Amino acid sequence: MGDGTTDIDGSLAEGAIADRIERICVAHEGSEGPLLPILHEVQATFGCIDTAAETIIARCLNLSRAEVHGVVSFYHDFQAEPDPRPVVQICRAEACKARGVEKLVAGARTAAGDRVRIEDVYCLGLCSVGPNARIGDQMHARLDAEALARLIDRA
Repeated sequence: MGDGTTDIDGSLAEGAIADRIERICVAHEGSEGPLLPILHEVQATFGCIDTAAETIIARCLNLSRAEVHGVVSFYHDFQAEPDPRPVVQICRAEACKARGVEKLVAGARTAAGDRVRIEDVYCLGLCSVGPNARIGDQMHARLDAEALARLIDRA
């Protein structure tokens, strides 16, 4: 969890956590298409969106849990369980491919091992200075194999 707080079985539905999820929902009340922003905020706050959180969000938005789960399971950014490993997102879009990202990916996965989670993403918005990666909120551009390996080691 982002704040290390869960109930005994790891659920996000208990007590203060459920209240926090409801406050997140209320903060997005009246906005157009609030589901994705709510899911992103819950994921950022708690490190995952479990079935109990899906139920709370569904109730707040007057949706079925199946509708919420369908969105959660569609996007790879959302996790059902927290993953304590740091995440390195590597851009695999066309501009980064043209600048050689494919040669970096295999080495990155080897360097990461089980210690770091490597995620493929499709465009980080720095197309003119690729290949690119993001670790947390930090963007890294013009990567080569050595620079990417150093980033992974520091993650």
